[in-house]
Amino acid sequence: MDDFEGWRHQVRLLFQARPQWQIIAEVSDGSEAVQKAADLKPDLIVLDIGLPKLNGIEAARQIRQFSPNSRIVFLSQNNDLDIVRVGLSTGALGYVHKTDAQSELLPAVDAVLRGKQFVSSSIKGFPDTSGGKTPHRHELLMFSDDTVLLDSLTRFIAVALKADNAAIALVTKPHQESLRQRLKAESVDIDGAIQQGTFILVDVAEMLSTVMVDDLLDSVRVFEGFSRLIETASKAAKAAHPRVAICCQCKGSLWGDGKTDAAIQLEQCCNELAKTHEVDLLCAYPASGFHGGQDDLIPQSIYAEHSAVYSQ
Repeated sequence: MDDFEGWRHQVRLLFQARPQWQIIAEVSDGSEAVQKAADLKPDLIVLDIGLPKLNGIEAARQIRQFSPNSRIVFLSQNNDLDIVRVGLSTGALGYVHKTDAQSELLPAVDAVLRGKQFVSSSIKGFPDTSGGKTPHRHELLMFSDDTVLLDSLTRFIAVALKADNAAIALVTKPHQESLRQRLKAESVDIDGAIQQGTFILVDVAEMLSTVMVDDLLDSVRVFEGFSRLIETASKAAKAAHPRVAICCQCKGSLWGDGKTDAAIQLEQCCNELAKTHEVDLLCAYPASGFHGGQDDLIPQSIYAEHSAVYSQ
């Protein structure tokens, strides 16, 4: 599955070395890949990451639902370690960088068909050896009004900055100035933190415009964009082993706009980011965005992505 016919041709040529393998379908976009997988349930699927309509990571997640016995190998030009890990977290067993395809695609397929994991030798830093990481916090705040929201965000950020860590606030424009003033009232040198890069303030609408494509979340853009912010803030922090506190209204905004699937996917992306970065997260959802009785305030799909839930 690749949108470039030249690459599909190269894969066909390579597979000719294994006459026992039969190519039963080729597609050029992620949505069609999911449909073909559901219809044909092949033994093996080779997926690009940068597919149109539906990227390869999201396609793999859906394929695992419709054809759980299909083995998946990613064949991608992207060799970013975060993307590799997220790709494999979908249940795929193989990840081959396109520059290594000539020598490594067939060994990768052999390994994957035996149930073994295979990652290109040129992708450094894998497998993950970060076994001693401090468990991350991923907390959900259901806020009843702006006062509750701003008080909670202020405490979350102030604790991080006063410990010489870093913080990122993805908040709506109407809340930004109030948040800054509250942080100053907590004796946080917020202007200095912004100048030093230990505090990064991002507008929710601007962030969502970079990670949403045709009202669908692009997880590759999420990982690239969030990783850049986290790494920038972490490098600026003065702590010996810096952590980054991230408070985010993006998911609540998506949920409030009725884009519930995108909100859940973004929560899942944040949990994957936490596997490779030292972060703690506070996700803010307006309680008014949920309907039904008290027991229905926190849908299980959202609750399941968090380590703690607060309703105020």
